[in-house]
Amino acid sequence: MTIEANGVTHGVEHFGDARAPLVLCAGGTTMLSWPDALCEGLARGGRHVVRYDLRDSGTSTTVDPGAPAYTLRDLAADAAALAREHDDRPAHLAGVGVGGMVAQVAALEHPEAFAALTLVGTRPVAPGPVDDDLPDHDAEAMGRLFARTAPDWSDRQAVAEHAAGEAVILGDDPETARVLAQRIWDRTPSRLPAVHQANQLGAVFAALDCAPRWRERLPELTLPTLVVHGRRNLFFPIGNGEALAHEVPGARLLVLDDAATAIPDAAADAVVAAMLDLWPAPTRV
Repeated sequence: MTIEANGVTHGVEHFGDARAPLVLCAGGTTMLSWPDALCEGLARGGRHVVRYDLRDSGTSTTVDPGAPAYTLRDLAADAAALAREHDDRPAHLAGVGVGGMVAQVAALEHPEAFAALTLVGTRPVAPGPVDDDLPDHDAEAMGRLFARTAPDWSDRQAVAEHAAGEAVILGDDPETARVLAQRIWDRTPSRLPAVHQANQLGAVFAALDCAPRWRERLPELTLPTLVVHGRRNLFFPIGNGEALAHEVPGARLLVLDDAATAIPDAAADAVVAAMLDLWPAPTRV
């Protein structure tokens, strides 16, 4: 389904009772960056989970993924608007990958909209040159990743095989990546190659205006924060998660020893438990 918020159409999916407190999950490329098992576990734990597609992905508004006419701040405003659209109580905001960057800025710029924050496999600076104290993408893995020939983005099976090969390089499960790519392909209305490429690699963020920096503002955050990071993450090595946990006051770091960039289903219960423990949900009077 879709919902209008902040003047944009967003693809959304609901889990759990809509009367329960809201957990709003920003996808890294699409909403499917958040595993079904994790969303279902949070719903069983008494939360109303809404995962959604960022602009230019999935079933959200798509214009020109190669030249976005919006900024990271606009994506953060989208998150706040979606939270308000679904519940008059502050939400638990969660972001994975580039969605975690959106979540950091949203929590800083719209603190009244959020009661807790979960950041998964992300870092405290925008795409592009990394700060000297943060580990950059693994050079060998990135060399292999970007040396690959792009598939025919209009060919479902070719896109799925490309995603599986990418997963092998990054240390994720290739079969899970293959199935996920097929699901993303099936639910993306546009057949524009640029859209599917953005869904696979988050390429839209390379062209996105992310100024000004927000890392120096992280100590301003006062909401309960959970940082989740895969120990084998080659795209955003674990030092990025460690820096986030250090710079956000009181943040808890949960390291998934057997995870890379994606949250494996085997780790979903641990992440669910940590998220539920982070924010004991208020009850509606």
